[in-house]
Amino acid sequence: MSLANGFLPINKAEIEELGLEQLDFVYVTGDAYVDHPSFGCAIITRILQSRGYSVGIISQPDWKDDDSIKALGEPRLAFLVSSGNMDSMVNHYYVSKKHRESDAYTAGGVPYKRPDHATVVYSNLIRKSYRNIPIIIGGIEASLRRMAHYDYWADSFKRSILLDSQADIISYGMGEKSIIELADALNSGIDVKDISFVAGTVYKTKDISGLYDYELLPSYDDMAADKRLYAKSFKIQYDNTDSFSGKTLVEPYPNGIYVVQNVPQPPLTTQEMDDIYALSYQRTYHPSYEKDGGVPAISEIKFSLISNRGCFGGCNFCALTFHQGRTVQVRSHESILDEAKLIIRDKDFKGYIHDVGGPTANFRHPSCRKQLKSGVCKHRQCLCPKPCPNLEVDHSDYLELLRKLRKLPNVKKVFVRSGIRFDYLMLDKDDTFFKELVEHHISGQLKVAPEHISDAVLSKMGKPENSVYEAFTEKYKRLNQKLGKNQYLVPYLMSSHPGSTLKEAIELAEYLRDTGYMPEQVQDFYPTPSTMSTVMYYTGINPVDMKPVYVCRNPHEKAMQRALIQYRNPKNYELVYEALKAAHREDLIGFDKKCLIRPRRITRENEKDRAGIKYGRDMQVREKEKVKVKKSGGERVNQVSVKKKKKTIRNTHKPKVK
Repeated sequence: MSLANGFLPINKAEIEELGLEQLDFVYVTGDAYVDHPSFGCAIITRILQSRGYSVGIISQPDWKDDDSIKALGEPRLAFLVSSGNMDSMVNHYYVSKKHRESDAYTAGGVPYKRPDHATVVYSNLIRKSYRNIPIIIGGIEASLRRMAHYDYWADSFKRSILLDSQADIISYGMGEKSIIELADALNSGIDVKDISFVAGTVYKTKDISGLYDYELLPSYDDMAADKRLYAKSFKIQYDNTDSFSGKTLVEPYPNGIYVVQNVPQPPLTTQEMDDIYALSYQRTYHPSYEKDGGVPAISEIKFSLISNRGCFGGCNFCALTFHQGRTVQVRSHESILDEAKLIIRDKDFKGYIHDVGGPTANFRHPSCRKQLKSGVCKHRQCLCPKPCPNLEVDHSDYLELLRKLRKLPNVKKVFVRSGIRFDYLMLDKDDTFFKELVEHHISGQLKVAPEHISDAVLSKMGKPENSVYEAFTEKYKRLNQKLGKNQYLVPYLMSSHPGSTLKEAIELAEYLRDTGYMPEQVQDFYPTPSTMSTVMYYTGINPVDMKPVYVCRNPHEKAMQRALIQYRNPKNYELVYEALKAAHREDLIGFDKKCLIRPRRITRENEKDRAGIKYGRDMQVREKEKVKVKKSGGERVNQVSVKKKKKTIRNTHKPKVK
């Protein structure tokens, strides 16, 4: 049941328009209300609606006003709370912890429309007004903070968000299956405190006597006191993110409280994925935002198509394993083509489909057949450090999909802008997809993510060796030349990742010097909740082998590592100079073509420590003059002095002008 404008109700007048006295669910979100399947809020609310439940939206309530949470009244079954499509702290702050100037998920791009730790703040606001109503939290923020975790912005070890928010249950991961089970359980009259059986949820209890085949994690207090225990706990959690092989996890807290994580919800079948994307989305932001210029985030996804979810790439700095899982789930060609036809009919469509992909565009099936029966392997990755012998490499389905989209009427170009996993692409013995990617699906430049070139750092990142990327760049170049294309590669690079010292940062700078590439943007490593890399950053330990890892935490050293990647920028000169001196790489300061920077400007008093361009040129001139003086057999300095003296004498005999 929707309103005349097709959206869900956002105020009491619209509830009355639907002929309802009370909603079943009220969804509170930190984003502006966008009814598009790229937004978690839209998917969850439309699924509930498709099952006969009534849902309303409270978007970006004023957390300083208690009444803002009462805008739709008390729901019959529960409040649903999410920070939005991003963790609210990532949404708010750069890695430097400086506040961002805009928010793409807010009307007009205006910042400060949601609080820090929005899920906690909204939930406590609800609990203040409605003491007994069930609160279910979900979305990326709740999902990645479901157990004890390190919070980069507070630089502290925090409890499960379930405890700080006073919520009853977390629906973690993508949540489509678990939210229906939760809704049906509440609707049948089961008390929220007794709902402990739904896959893909986390709940709190004081009695775990009824659990079986579970893994007891170290207690919160013990982990807070010993970082090694947290590293061990995280590895256990990481190994239990699969619905086939994962176990129930139990995390003890003071006062006899346990936070219990049930096994993840099963992967969606292709039919289930198709059903979700066929729901009655309006595919845009709520019309009330038109006066503010709309919601900027819609421009990134309005003419894009999601074809898959999940990723077996295993990058350690990525949270996908914890949120979507490693099992790739896909939509059918028919489902994607139907959505493409909707896009084509949009009045603003210019003939270009901006993207067809997902977390990794060229993953269109599980990594091996074993995953469909037994799930992903607990103690090995599919691609790194070396590709698994069981890995199935096949781009034929994705290629067929792209060909079908290219043939649709009024489609001029179909681009691929989601991440292409280049190491997986290089494993394909059939070059057909690679050739057609270069010929048809690149908008002048292809963005890929080698992240670094030092194998020591890449191993900590969970990325392939640099030789794989170099082979890819050569092949990409050859294909472009063969096809008469002049298209570029844009590599994403990361500074200050755990394992990267100034030595590795300089290696990357030398690589950029040799390739002639100067990145316009550099991403400093951002420690976001529940990634392997963040655990390394916090503990100084690699959870995989429990060995120590170098961690760059000093802001000044971070600035030096970042500056080295953009060493040609004059603004970075001082930082690059300091980094090279600190690493004892003065050989890279000079006039040789292998040098990164030239010497600094100096004075004669400190010429030994501060060689400079001007002084270097002066010295060259003086050496030439000395040679001339020696050849003439005289002292040039004395000759100059005599000339000056004669000039002075002549001047003193000039008559004074009165």
